[in-house]
Amino acid sequence: MELSGCIPVSRRDVCCCHRGVCLGGVGLGGHGDPPLGCKHDTKRCMRVRALRFAATHWSENMRTTATAKAGMRGTSIPRGYHDIPSKGGKKRVETCGPVLRKFSSAATPTTNLVHPCKWNARQGNCGAMERRQRTFAASSATDAPTEETFEYQTETNRLMDLIVNSLYSNRDVFLRELVSNASDALDKVRFLALSDSTQLGDRPDLEIKIRADKDTNTVVIEDSGVGMTKSDLMDSLGTIARSGTAKFMEKIKDSQETHDANLIGQFGVGFYSAFLVADRVTVQTKNNADNTQWIWQSSMGSTSYSVKPDDGEPLGRGTRITLHLKEDAEEFCDPAKLQDLVKTYSEFINFPIKVWGEKTVPKEVVDVEATEKAREEAKKKAEEEGKEPEEVKEIMKTEYENVPDWIVQNENKPIWIRNPKEVSKEEYNGFFKTTFREFLDPLAQNHFNVEGTIEFRGILYVPGMAPFDSQQNFSGKSNNIKLYVKRVFISDEFDTDLMPRYLNFIKGVIDSSDLPLNVSREILQESRITRIMRKQLIKRSFDMIKEISKREDKSDYNTFWESFGKNIKLGIIEDPDNKAELAKFLRFYTTKSGDETVSLDDYIGRMKPEQKDIFYLAADNKEAAENAPFLEQLRKKDFEVIYLTEPIDEVAFTNLGEYQEKKLADVSKEDLALGEETEEEKQKEEQVAEQFKDVTEFMAGVLGGKVEKVVISKRLSDSPAILVTSKFGWSANMEKIMKAQAMGDSSAMEYMKGRKIMEINPDSPIIKDIKSRIANNKSDPQATEVVSLMYDTALLTSGFPVENPRDFAKKIYDTMTFAAGLSSEADSSDTSSTAVEPEVVDPEDPWK
Repeated sequence: MELSGCIPVSRRDVCCCHRGVCLGGVGLGGHGDPPLGCKHDTKRCMRVRALRFAATHWSENMRTTATAKAGMRGTSIPRGYHDIPSKGGKKRVETCGPVLRKFSSAATPTTNLVHPCKWNARQGNCGAMERRQRTFAASSATDAPTEETFEYQTETNRLMDLIVNSLYSNRDVFLRELVSNASDALDKVRFLALSDSTQLGDRPDLEIKIRADKDTNTVVIEDSGVGMTKSDLMDSLGTIARSGTAKFMEKIKDSQETHDANLIGQFGVGFYSAFLVADRVTVQTKNNADNTQWIWQSSMGSTSYSVKPDDGEPLGRGTRITLHLKEDAEEFCDPAKLQDLVKTYSEFINFPIKVWGEKTVPKEVVDVEATEKAREEAKKKAEEEGKEPEEVKEIMKTEYENVPDWIVQNENKPIWIRNPKEVSKEEYNGFFKTTFREFLDPLAQNHFNVEGTIEFRGILYVPGMAPFDSQQNFSGKSNNIKLYVKRVFISDEFDTDLMPRYLNFIKGVIDSSDLPLNVSREILQESRITRIMRKQLIKRSFDMIKEISKREDKSDYNTFWESFGKNIKLGIIEDPDNKAELAKFLRFYTTKSGDETVSLDDYIGRMKPEQKDIFYLAADNKEAAENAPFLEQLRKKDFEVIYLTEPIDEVAFTNLGEYQEKKLADVSKEDLALGEETEEEKQKEEQVAEQFKDVTEFMAGVLGGKVEKVVISKRLSDSPAILVTSKFGWSANMEKIMKAQAMGDSSAMEYMKGRKIMEINPDSPIIKDIKSRIANNKSDPQATEVVSLMYDTALLTSGFPVENPRDFAKKIYDTMTFAAGLSSEADSSDTSSTAVEPEVVDPEDPWK
C-alpha cells in the first residue's frame, strides 16, 4: 500500500529527517524505521511510531470486518464478536482487534489503511498522543454483509445417468430422437441452400439412412444434413442441454430473413437417448465450413468424450452416428424392428428415411415343367401329322426373391398439412385406413387448421363401425388420437387430456409445436393451451356428428347411433357444459315412432298444445315398454311417450333434466301431470277420491309398510292397480339395474330406493268388489286376500320383483283352484268334521 500526500501533523513532533519527506512502502519487511543517518530519538518521532504500529498489525488489517455504523467514533475494538448500534437496533459483528481502518462508501465495502499523516493529531507529547482516542471512519452505505455469487456445480456422470435412465420411460424413442436430429440437420442445409446453392455440393440428395449390422452389433444412422464443425461438436454434443437447433433458429431469426425451416429440436438432450440402447457412441461428421472431417466418441458412464480428425470413409457432408449396442439391446439389430419404429414415430418426416433390409422383387425365370410339357405336346402333334416338330420357346414364369436394398419407410404423406380443398375424399379415406388400420371408410372427417394464440392442425374421423371391444374402451385408453409435433409422432396416450372419455371413439391426428410437453415428450402438462385444444377438438367432433345427422340418407346416422349412441348418452352424464348440445344427437323409439328412432326435436314438434312435459318410460326392452300399464291413459289422450330401453338411458335423462325448457317426466313416478285440468275435472276427481276413501284406507291398512299410501290413479284405464315411485327415488327399472351391479353397495341402496305408492283404478270391477265387501265387513278375509294378490301382481306389472315368490305362487294356485270349482285337501278334511254353509254369490263377483 502506498502512502502519499504526507503532511506532518506537527513540525515539532517530527524529526528533521522526516520533515517534508513522503515515506512509501509500509509492509511486513521492516519498513517504518527512520532514514539512514537519523540521529533523533525515534520515540519522539510520531511518524516513525505510526509506521511501526501499522507494520506490526498489517496481517490483521487484511481481514475483512463488518462495517460500523456511519459516523461512529471511538476507540479501537478488541478482537471478537460485539454488538454495535444499527438501524434496526443492535447488530452482531466480528472485529479483528486494534487496527486502523477506513471504509469506502461504495456498494461493496473495502478496507484500507489510514495514512498516519491524516490522523487527527493534537498538540502534545507522543505519550499523550498514544493515549488519545483515535477516529474510525465508517461507511454509511450498508449494514449488510458482503453478497457473494457462486456457480452451480454438477456431477456429470450423475447428470448423464438421470438423462439416460430417468428422462425416458420407453427406450424405443432413441430412434425417434436421432431421426428428428437428422431431420433438423437436413432442414438446416436445405435452408442454407436457398441462398447458397453450393451448400448441397456433390451430395444433393437429402435423406436419412439407417442400417443394422448383427455381426458387429451396431446400428448406423446417417444423414446428408449440414454436419458439424469441431466447435459445433463441442458445443452441441459436449454441452448437455444445449440445443443446436434452438441456436440455429435464433440465428436465422436475428437475420430477419423469411424462412420455412421446420425444425424439431428444442431441449438439447435428445442425442443422449442413444445411450438407452448403446454403451458406446461414435459420431462422424463433416460441415461445409470445415475442411476436416471429425469423429466424436463417448461411452456410457463416462464423464468425458474425445474429438479428433477422422481418417475413415469420407462423408462429403452430413453426420454418421454409430451405436454400439448393449447386450440387452440386440433386438434393434433386426431391420424389421427398425422399420416398425420408423413407421411408428417418424412416418411423416419431410425427408425420405431408408432402412437397409430385404425387399421382395419379381424375377422372370424359365418354367421348366411347362416348357417340357409344351415340347412333348408339339412333338406328339407333329408325329400325328407326319411333320417335323416345331421349335417351342421356353415358357417363362414370375418368381419373387428377397434382395438386400434400401427401403423407404415414410411414403405415406401427412395430408393434414395440405389445404383441405386440395385433398380428395379418396385420399382422406385412404389415409384413415392406412393410419388406423381400418377396413371400412369413415362416416365423416373434419380437416382443420386453428390459428391464433396457439396454432395446431389435424384431421378427425368418425369411424364406420364401433370396435369389437367398445364396452371395455370406456374404462381404458383408446389410443385413437395420435399426437405429432412438427410431423414427429409423440404419443397416442393423451386421449384423456385432449378428448373427453365419451368421445374416445373419434380417431385423428393432431400436429402442434405449442404443446406443453415435458423434456422427454412423454407427458402432456396441464395448461391453458391444453384446455383450448380440448375445447376445439370437442367442437370439431360435434360438427362431424351434426353433419351426419343432417344427411338425407338416414342410414348413415342410424349406423352412427347403433355404434356410438352409448357414448353420446355418457357425454350427457359426464359433460354438463355440453349436455344441451349432445341432447340434439339423441335418438329413441316412442309410442308413435314405429320401427324408426326419433330425436327430441322431432318429439317436441309433435307435442300436443296442452302437453307441458316430455314423457318417458324406462323398461327392459321396447316390447315391455309398450305393454306397461303406465301408458293406458296417455294413449287415450294421444300423448307420445319415449321408450328408454338401455340401462344408461334413464341415468342420462335424469342428468339432462330438461330440453328446450321442457321438463323430462317419468310416467312411472307420482304426481304425473297430464295437461291442464278444468274445474269440472278437478271436482270430479275430488268426489271420486272421497267416494273411495274407505277403499284406499282399507288397502293401506292391509299392505301396511309395503306402500307409503294408496291413491286414486289418473293414468289407469284398464288395469286395477299399479305401483309408482316417489319423485326423488329410484324407479323400478333403476332399482333393478343397481341391484345387478357386481360392486354395488347394498346399504346405500336402501336410501336410494323410491317409496312405493299404489294407485288404483276406481272403474275396475275388482276395486268395486272390494268396496262392496268392506262396506258390509271391514275385516272381510276375501277382500284382504284380493288386496294382497293385487299388490303382488302390481309389483310385476310395474317392473318390481316379487318380494316372496313362493307365497305369490300359492296365491295363484289357490285362485286357480277356486276358479275351477275345486277344493284343497285341507278344505276336504275340514268338511268331514264341519258343515259348510252355502255361499251367496254376488252377481257382480269378478271371480265368477
